[in-house]
Amino acid sequence: MLNDIRFALRQLLKSPALTLIAVLTLALGIGANTAVFSLIHDLFLRGLPFREPENVAHVYGEAKERDLHQLPFSIPKFWHYRDGQNVFTAVAADWGNGYILTGSGEPVQVLGANVTANYFDLLGVHPILGRNFLQQEEMKDNVALVTESFWRKRLGSDPGVIGRSIALNDVAHTIVGVLPNLPISWFGRDSEVFIATPFDNPNATKERIMRGYSFMRCIGRLKPGVTMQQAQAAMPALEQSYREQHGEAADSTWTSVLVGANEDATGDLRPAFVTLLVAVGAVLLIACSNVANLLLVRFTGRRREIAMRMALGGDRRSVVRLFVLESTTVSVVAGIIGLLLALWVIEIVPKIAGDNVPLEGGITLHLPVLLFTLGLSLVTGLIMGVYPAWLSSRADLVEGLKESGRSVSGSRGQHRFRRGLVSAQVALSMILLAAAAMLVSSFIRLSNQATGFRSDHVWAGAIGLPAARYPDSSARGNFVQHLLDALKAAPGVENVATTEAVPMSGNYSQTPYARVDGNPLPVVQRPLGLTRSVSPGYFRVLNIPLLAGRDFNEHDKSDSLLVVILSNSTAKKLFPNQDPLGRQIFFGVDNGTGLPAEVIGVVGDVRSRQLAKPNDVEFYRPWPQRTFSFFNVLVRTSMKPDAAQAIVRSALDKIDKQMPILQPNTLDAIVMQSLGQQRLTMGLLGAFAGVALLLAIVGIYGAVAYTVEQRTTEIGVRMALGAQVTDVLRLVVKQGMNPVLLGLVIGLAATLGAGHLIAAQLYQISPHNPLLIAVTAAALAISALLACLIPARRATSVDPIVALRAE
Repeated sequence: MLNDIRFALRQLLKSPALTLIAVLTLALGIGANTAVFSLIHDLFLRGLPFREPENVAHVYGEAKERDLHQLPFSIPKFWHYRDGQNVFTAVAADWGNGYILTGSGEPVQVLGANVTANYFDLLGVHPILGRNFLQQEEMKDNVALVTESFWRKRLGSDPGVIGRSIALNDVAHTIVGVLPNLPISWFGRDSEVFIATPFDNPNATKERIMRGYSFMRCIGRLKPGVTMQQAQAAMPALEQSYREQHGEAADSTWTSVLVGANEDATGDLRPAFVTLLVAVGAVLLIACSNVANLLLVRFTGRRREIAMRMALGGDRRSVVRLFVLESTTVSVVAGIIGLLLALWVIEIVPKIAGDNVPLEGGITLHLPVLLFTLGLSLVTGLIMGVYPAWLSSRADLVEGLKESGRSVSGSRGQHRFRRGLVSAQVALSMILLAAAAMLVSSFIRLSNQATGFRSDHVWAGAIGLPAARYPDSSARGNFVQHLLDALKAAPGVENVATTEAVPMSGNYSQTPYARVDGNPLPVVQRPLGLTRSVSPGYFRVLNIPLLAGRDFNEHDKSDSLLVVILSNSTAKKLFPNQDPLGRQIFFGVDNGTGLPAEVIGVVGDVRSRQLAKPNDVEFYRPWPQRTFSFFNVLVRTSMKPDAAQAIVRSALDKIDKQMPILQPNTLDAIVMQSLGQQRLTMGLLGAFAGVALLLAIVGIYGAVAYTVEQRTTEIGVRMALGAQVTDVLRLVVKQGMNPVLLGLVIGLAATLGAGHLIAAQLYQISPHNPLLIAVTAAALAISALLACLIPARRATSVDPIVALRAE
């Protein structure tokens, strides 16, 4: 075997140009497959770093009749399910929160969650130092768990960290454990601190909480032997008993849906990555067909060597083994280079994807990925080497020994094989290019979709108000008003406002609503409407037009008449063919009916949750009447938006120097980050389609050039007998384009047949768009024609005398 390997290396080094082309071609295919498999491994195959994550379920609320899905739990519902279920070994809950960390330099905002004491025990996450929470600490002791990154970055890797006190929101918390760094697909980015006060939410009154105010993620670990389907079947009994005991709660009519933790963490990413996996598979097939064509040419040119080996007693199997060893050597070298290419690709993917794809920073190639690359290289070498080697080894012994330096054209079967490879390359390239063209067109349309607001020259930053210093709506309202007054007087600020959630940031809240007049539905049957608390000036900052009525003003205080502004589509939906101004709408669950608010204005529609989907309804409430402990500042400035951060910092220092700014960014960047998943899919598929086109062109050129070389004598005879240059061009181009046209027909049929596979990823583009498919086919046909013309032109320069003399 070692002798065969040495011989294979010598043979490859004899043709360095051909070997280099083969290696680079395969490296592109293997590298693309390795990169995508690495991403799929991290997102879907590796699973969450919990104990038996397949047995952890996220319990969602759902109300299909109102088109409400993936709803959180309220505290009463969590208690009821925790105490009444019999399919889980444990039930836990958490909700994301932010905390102001003081006492160790400049105040900073850190992210984390309020969790039940058994949360990390349920997940099977064990601290690297200290312990998890104890049940007796829940809602009683101010204790905290921090992550390893927090421990190293904020606490200097202090070995005596257990028992150390940190101030969170002005409350001293004792660190009881250091957790390993946690997956962002489950906890979100930068979650570093966790406290054991899950039922303490300063954003809702006790009455509102007990009436079904929903904000918690509820999870359970299945009992041994209980399947997800069996646990799901047990939910209706819990729903019924909760409905009987809490019939007035807003969530009493919701059904419960269980989703596995691994599936829940990746959301709706699977279709996009299946598309990418199919695409890179096609790229590898094109690369393999290219190299198989090269190997067939190479092996055919060695017929004399094959005949000599067989004349000396070698059998056909040993010849095939030797040639397959050469192809495998090429593929293994290509695999090493492809691995390096994959490392580069997965390094830039998180930057392209933004925060919308839960990829950990510093993705590495784990052992399964390395084994995948090795296996792929070996299989590729075998697949592309066996058939060319077998065809070439079917040499006529006498004819092979008679050959000297003459060129050998190969058998009719070999010609059919090469033409078949060209057709396959063109068909696969057609499918990839059409899919890429559709995704690019879709992304352009989505990027140019009118949002209804202007995001240019707007800076956004978040601020959290500690309950210890700002315990109620009045205190929070006063803080916001003082901040707005300070910012309005600052130079360079055109307009300023606050909002509960920035458009397109992924944050939003929903509230039950109903018209007061007529016969309003009970609270438990009302739909949920997107509701945003904003300060006066919000619509001016974002250039959202006021279509009727008035904007909020300083008179809309917490103790004033409750008011609301509607989006235009909301006004038309709730008050068709009526003037909505002066009408009243119930909001929330207070008093069992909700609190009535008067409509004072109508503004233009905006796409604040998704660019691809307009909001069904959207309500705007004045900040003083619906405050939260967490809000965002929006500043429209004539300067560069980033410069606004210094202005806001200066204004905050005049009010409360202990108040940090969290997640500062421009609104333009926030809108673009919301398209991270689409940008990633489009970018990768576009790159793979470009590689496929390049490989197809190279393959077509190589096949035609080889044909021209083998038919030099025939061309010389034709020209000696009077054939014109155009006749030779027509002959060569026709022979080269025949398999291309066949591939185009197959590719067109496959594109039309498989279009539904990417339909869900397209925006306002049909997967059967005739213009895009026609342009793709034309571009591919023109590229193939150019690839044929270059060797065809070379054929017309053949000197008949030289060609005949060579024969």
